[in-house]
Amino acid sequence: MTIESVGIVGAGAMGSGIAQIVATAGLNAVLIDINEYALAGGIESLTTGLDRMVAKGTLDAALRSVIISRVETSTDYRRLADVDLIIEAATENFELKMRILAQIVSVVRPSAIIASNTSSISITALGAAISNPSRFIGMHFFNPVPLLPLVEIINGVQTSAETGRAVQELALRLSKVPICVKNSPGFVVNRILVPMINEAFFLLAEGIASAEEIDAGMRLGANHPIGPLALADLVGLDVCLSVMDVFAKDFGDTKYRACPLLRELVAAGRLGRKSGYGVYRYA
Repeated sequence: MTIESVGIVGAGAMGSGIAQIVATAGLNAVLIDINEYALAGGIESLTTGLDRMVAKGTLDAALRSVIISRVETSTDYRRLADVDLIIEAATENFELKMRILAQIVSVVRPSAIIASNTSSISITALGAAISNPSRFIGMHFFNPVPLLPLVEIINGVQTSAETGRAVQELALRLSKVPICVKNSPGFVVNRILVPMINEAFFLLAEGIASAEEIDAGMRLGANHPIGPLALADLVGLDVCLSVMDVFAKDFGDTKYRACPLLRELVAAGRLGRKSGYGVYRYA
């Protein structure tokens, strides 16, 4: 199974980042979203990332133009008919992902691999939307995609060994470090990380320390490069809440109860960096 072209559905931070690393690796990328406005935002994000690399001297300016030329945008799912691998990179919502996967299945080749960039939802459950679920797999990239080297590769009950090998090989071509994990809510990283972020919100809500002090504690005392509350703003508070709700539902354990303050901030539209205001304010 050789992968030379990749479709990405969702032009947000994750989707545009995936498109960037795909094109940088010399593969053709097709970026799909619901309207031209969303696609323009994705290309702007991708271009900004490449411009930063040129300014730092880590990317040649001529290569920057070549990389951008390898990314095609479209609002038409039928443009995915000829690609080898499609990565769904939509918001962390089960029903939305199921609808998108059904649209993907309706247009792609029977041999095409389909992956989800989900950070917590069951790959086995999502595979129910795939006519041949042996070709369905999880590829969980981390934000910002061009900078963080890890990708979790998640095999559902139905995923074939051939699909797993092809996706691992692709991850290496994308200069990523793949780890293969069993299908379980949150997989490995978020199973550990998001409850820690949630606990930081409980500390903040209880007035144990200020947001700055909580973050400084984990940066300076645990050698984390970024504090948990600042990380929540980077990831998106809505994403953190969605992951905690998946844990609470799938594990049925009260230790995964989302902090009411986290839920309140999301309800207020304070989603973090992407909205300009989360735990902290951003220019």
